[in-house]
Amino acid sequence: MRKLLSLRHWQKTFARIYRLLRSSEVSLGDKLLFAVPALLYWVLPDVLPLPFLPIDDIAVTMLLAEWFARRTERKYNGK
Repeated sequence: MRKLLSLRHWQKTFARIYRLLRSSEVSLGDKLLFAVPALLYWVLPDVLPLPFLPIDDIAVTMLLAEWFARRTERKYNGK
């Protein structure tokens, strides 16, 4: 929990996301797996299945970023 509250942790996470999104080794499908849900949550939060869930857009994006970075690094560094 302490790690999730650390600004340094999130700075590194978003640096990883930027690197992964710019990488030519990461497939477009994997990149869209992060970008589409994040953009949809920012643009259409009331259309998503849980419209009454009071989670901020930034919090959802941060959790999605953490998941994407771990999943993608594991997938592409495991080759």
